[in-house]
Amino acid sequence: MRWFETPDFNFIKAHKIGYVISGILLVAALIGIFTKGLQYGIDFKGGKEFVLEFDEPIEVVELRSALSEPLGSTPVVKRFGSPTDVLIRTDNEGDITEVQNTILEVVNQRYSQNEASVIKTDIVGARFAEDLKQGAMNAIIFALVVIFIYILIRFKNWTFSAGAVAALFHDVLIVVGIFTIFGEIAPFSMQIDQSIIAAFLTIVGYSLNDTVVVFDRIRENSLLYKTMDYDKMVNKSLNDTLSRTVITSVTTLFVVTVLFIFGGEVLKGFSFALMLGVIIGTYSSLFVASSMVVELQRRKENA
Repeated sequence: MRWFETPDFNFIKAHKIGYVISGILLVAALIGIFTKGLQYGIDFKGGKEFVLEFDEPIEVVELRSALSEPLGSTPVVKRFGSPTDVLIRTDNEGDITEVQNTILEVVNQRYSQNEASVIKTDIVGARFAEDLKQGAMNAIIFALVVIFIYILIRFKNWTFSAGAVAALFHDVLIVVGIFTIFGEIAPFSMQIDQSIIAAFLTIVGYSLNDTVVVFDRIRENSLLYKTMDYDKMVNKSLNDTLSRTVITSVTTLFVVTVLFIFGGEVLKGFSFALMLGVIIGTYSSLFVASSMVVELQRRKENA
């Protein structure tokens, strides 16, 4: 760890490689979002959700196939924590009691020797779901606007605001893309619901905190090293804060990884989003936000 004491990495010189990596990830995320569409959970789509407890574990693929015709569409069927608990999510518009009876009828016919009982039900109306979806979108947009204004007031330079907001948008969009692309094959729920929106806002806060620490050091060094080239001064600032950035990220990643492993099925999507956000947010603080500030500052001075 001695290299942490006096690191001398050239982050600014590597910014083009960072832009290529970010460009590939952003294009892949946009292709996934536009081709597959956002995978909304029951909170934002409306529908009904049931958790069944069986005496013995069952094959969820078999149950999903058996329920598709009676429910009128293919439901989401996944394990829910324990091997004997199964989550069934359907957009069937019937009465919740009728839908539950339909599910139990199929289950009792197919698993007559494996008794099942409903331990949890949930229902979200279409209008309420649409209001929640709009509210979540407004929350993210409002957060980005407030952050832009806050950074502008704090650093009195719009290039810092633009760099910070671009990095935050970059982080959230890539995480949304990963959730969209891998949502159908993941062994846990990666649908976008209220907990995932909370994770996105947490990612925004975490990534911003890391970026502001770097920006603060840039501001301090700009006063201490007035004759140093701007690129070199920003690079020095990144190296000065590298130890703090890496240690904070590793310890935070350790905590959310523990949450992912031991937090239960309900928190897996939330904690997985945070794991991605910590990794991508650390990367963007080093290779996206500061590099954009350098680029914009250079154009501002040449204008």
